[in-house]
Amino acid sequence: MTHPDREDVSRELAQDEAGLSRRERSKVKDSQRLSALTVFSVIRREGEEELHRPAASLWWSGIAAGFGISTSVLCQGLLYDAYEGHPQREIIAAWGYAMGFILVVLSRLQLFTENTLSVVLPLLAGPSGTRFYRTGRLWLIVLLANMIGTMASAIIAVTIGSPDSELIAAMLEVSRHAAESRGMEALLNGVPAGFFVAAIVWMLPSSKGFEIIVVGLFAWLIAAGGFTHVIAGSTEMFMLALHGDMSFGEAIGMHLLPTLIGNVIGGTGLFALLAYGQIQAEI
Repeated sequence: MTHPDREDVSRELAQDEAGLSRRERSKVKDSQRLSALTVFSVIRREGEEELHRPAASLWWSGIAAGFGISTSVLCQGLLYDAYEGHPQREIIAAWGYAMGFILVVLSRLQLFTENTLSVVLPLLAGPSGTRFYRTGRLWLIVLLANMIGTMASAIIAVTIGSPDSELIAAMLEVSRHAAESRGMEALLNGVPAGFFVAAIVWMLPSSKGFEIIVVGLFAWLIAAGGFTHVIAGSTEMFMLALHGDMSFGEAIGMHLLPTLIGNVIGGTGLFALLAYGQIQAEI
């Protein structure tokens, strides 16, 4: 049932627009921002579609995303090498970190941290055993596929690439800087990163024509702020492990696992619950 106050407002708005031409009314409609409920509905629909995709489709898309997100480390290394000696070297190099996210998000590849929001909204809107199963299935498939993609990228970079390459050296240096965050620090730094990636997903429906800017700015913020992202970070940790800077056990236990927990807390525990909370009464 429509609330009386809302009916009065709708009537007043209709009266205001009555004197406008059809073109002017069209401009008013086009100028309206998407409501929170509309954004929720768009992302929920996309999440439902992802939950019902075949496992093979999720798997290969996830592997492609693992390769794609490794572009972040590559581009960051390129800028880190190019701006050697510059006082703002790390801030500038952080722009390279955005490239992998732009590639993966705009290519609609399966990135695990995006799914901490998109496939969780259908679950929050209509909890069921089937949805719990499908969400867990998707998370497991995509996470493993992403890791295989980043591992393959790290192997290509470290074992096939020239060990004397200035680019590889710069990528390893960037990775060592990222490895300074470990254990509880990696978990806490993973919370903002998970929140920002979920925010990117939430903003995309309202960012038509500006998607690259939105994705690029927030991906840059993750790198510039020293926050940790489990998939992009796995390329860095795998490179260091393959290079002999740390063991694979240390890479997973002290870096990737805490970061994974932090990303899920930020993406699902904070952003998804807050996003759902603001529209729950309107559903």
